[in-house]
Amino acid sequence: MDKLTLDDLYPLEAYARLRPEFRERVIEHKAHRRLALGEHITLSFEDRLTMHYQVQEMLRAERIFEQEDIRAELDAYNPLIPDGTNWKATLLIEYPDEGERRLALGRLRGVEDRVWMRIGELEPIYALADEDMDRANETKTSAVHFLRFELPAAAIQALRAGAGVSAGVDHPELTVRVDSIPELLRESLIADLA
Repeated sequence: MDKLTLDDLYPLEAYARLRPEFRERVIEHKAHRRLALGEHITLSFEDRLTMHYQVQEMLRAERIFEQEDIRAELDAYNPLIPDGTNWKATLLIEYPDEGERRLALGRLRGVEDRVWMRIGELEPIYALADEDMDRANETKTSAVHFLRFELPAAAIQALRAGAGVSAGVDHPELTVRVDSIPELLRESLIADLA
C-alpha cells in the first residue's frame, strides 16, 4: 500500500468543507475493520484511508500548516499503513471503570505480545508490538498498542485461496479465541496485501 505524501492531504480550509463527508466514509470503513477479542480487547486494523483521516484530524486539531510539521505527522503515521505483506492494527484495552482498568492493565502486562492471527490451519502469527517505542513498564501495560502481523508467503497464498482467519489472545490472565473473523473484515485484510 502506498504511503501518504503531502500531495494526498487536503489544506485545512478544504478539509473543513470536506470533513463531514470524509468522516462519515471513514467511520463506515472502520466499522468493517474492527475485531473484538472478548469483552475488553479490540483490534482496529489500519490502512491508508484510516491513516489519511488520522493525519487530517491531527492537522486540524493542532492547526498544523507548515510543511515541515506536516511531514513530521506523515512520518509518525505512515508506518501504520500496511506494507503489502502485513497487517497493522491498533490494540485497544477497554474497561469503562477507571479503577478496573488500572487493575487490568497491571494483570495484562505483556498482552500485546500474545495477540495472534491464524490463516487456515497454518501456525499462528503473533503480533510484533510497539516497534516505535515501548508502551509498557514493570508494573503495567498501556491501554493502546500498535501491532504488526507479518504474514509469510504461504499464509498470503492460503488466504487468497479462500482460507479462513481466526484470531485470539493467549495471555496467562486472558485467553480468547475467535474461530472465524467476519467475511467483510477478511476481504478488507486481503486488500491490505495488494
